[in-house]
Amino acid sequence: MNANKPASTNTWVDHDDAPEWTGADYDQARWKIGARDVSAEEGKTAFKVALRRGRPPAAQVKQTLTVRYDAEIIAAFRSTGRGWQTRMNDALRDWLKAHPLR
Repeated sequence: MNANKPASTNTWVDHDDAPEWTGADYDQARWKIGARDVSAEEGKTAFKVALRRGRPPAAQVKQTLTVRYDAEIIAAFRSTGRGWQTRMNDALRDWLKAHPLR
């Protein structure tokens, strides 16, 4: 320790040493979002939203499948950059409009 520098008053706390919460502790706890007190229901809802992973659900669900195309078709769409699969999907949709299935 540097003699010219005062000792820190902050001491490290091992959070694993914290006591286990009891049912009474949970009963007395308050839900907060930031500094704002919220109801338990609002807190639980916000907690569930915060834990969600991945993209939000799409309005139109797409299906995953394995399909084979000629190499030049794939190369042509890929050469258009990011979003090439969406453009390929749009091209197929346009084809269906021009050639309705019975």
